[in-house]
Amino acid sequence: MRSRVLCGMAAAAALLVTGCGSDAGTGGDGGAKPGSASPATAGAFPVAVTDCAGAETTFAAAPKKIVTSNAASLEMLLALGAGDRVIGTGFPPGKGGMPAELADRAAKVPVLGQTVIAKEKLLGSGADLYVDTFADMGSMGGAMGAAPTEQEYAAAGIKHVYLHSTACAAQLKGPQQDLAEVEADIRRLGRITDTTARAEELVAGMEQKTGAVRTAVAGVAPDQRPSYFFFDFDAGTKQPIAVCGRQVANAVITLAGARNVFADCDGDFKPVSWEDVVAKNPDWIQLGVRNKGSEAETAKAFEAAAQFLRDFPATKGLTAVQQGRFVRIGSEQTTIAGVRNADSVRQIARTVHPDLVKDGQ
Repeated sequence: MRSRVLCGMAAAAALLVTGCGSDAGTGGDGGAKPGSASPATAGAFPVAVTDCAGAETTFAAAPKKIVTSNAASLEMLLALGAGDRVIGTGFPPGKGGMPAELADRAAKVPVLGQTVIAKEKLLGSGADLYVDTFADMGSMGGAMGAAPTEQEYAAAGIKHVYLHSTACAAQLKGPQQDLAEVEADIRRLGRITDTTARAEELVAGMEQKTGAVRTAVAGVAPDQRPSYFFFDFDAGTKQPIAVCGRQVANAVITLAGARNVFADCDGDFKPVSWEDVVAKNPDWIQLGVRNKGSEAETAKAFEAAAQFLRDFPATKGLTAVQQGRFVRIGSEQTTIAGVRNADSVRQIARTVHPDLVKDGQ
């Protein structure tokens, strides 16, 4: 299924992500809601986490051999300082897809699958933990075959957890309007890998950035905030894919002081029509382009996306296109859960609220 291929790639914007995943791990009431993690302090085991359905996974000690489903969960583990325990990944990061400070370490992680890791290879990897960024990746079918069952994971000695912010998105009761779920994922992985202090440091940095933006745009009434459309150029131009309210990007856009024009669509991503986009007539359009490995090539891709909108009959008359209101920020740090979501919040806010959010904030 093409949409799951895209969402599984760290270098791609996710499309139709569905399914049930991991815990939220906020460190509060461990049984307060599906996806919560039992309270734990650094080095405190056992650590118990639950998935969207409430099924619990308990860790008696930190895992020593980890496999990640794609570069998104890999990036989180590298940022936490647990990268030396990652023995393999699927959907490896593309050139330029990782932050510069993590790129060398990411390149050393063995690639177990260019897309979904084959069932036999995953079960025979020797891992004691498999981190899924998205649920049901095995449904891509075809030559990739079926995903392992939970019983098969258990028989192989592999604990299986998910990122709540992405895998459980379809089960959220409302839209993601802040990065609480992403931060909870970071904290949860910190508890599991015994890197709690680093997790708190990462979350604190994110909250400092987003908090400054929240304060700066607080005086702008919700109905006065600029409307915003994330245009996933790399997903194709025949039919646009809307970022819905339950997707991480909706939280990024909302925190930046803008209004996602498709926030009310059900789910996290949804195919729409160009007529739908025209009817919304957004004030700003983010050019959803993946990092191409160099500033020059990425800049070319951004310009290609902008030129398409200028030339395409359905969009060339849009206010944002006519006035050149394009936001050039990479897809990865907007639609894929991670520490860099906070950077996107700040970058978008500086663009759409230049009088309120200045460089250095």
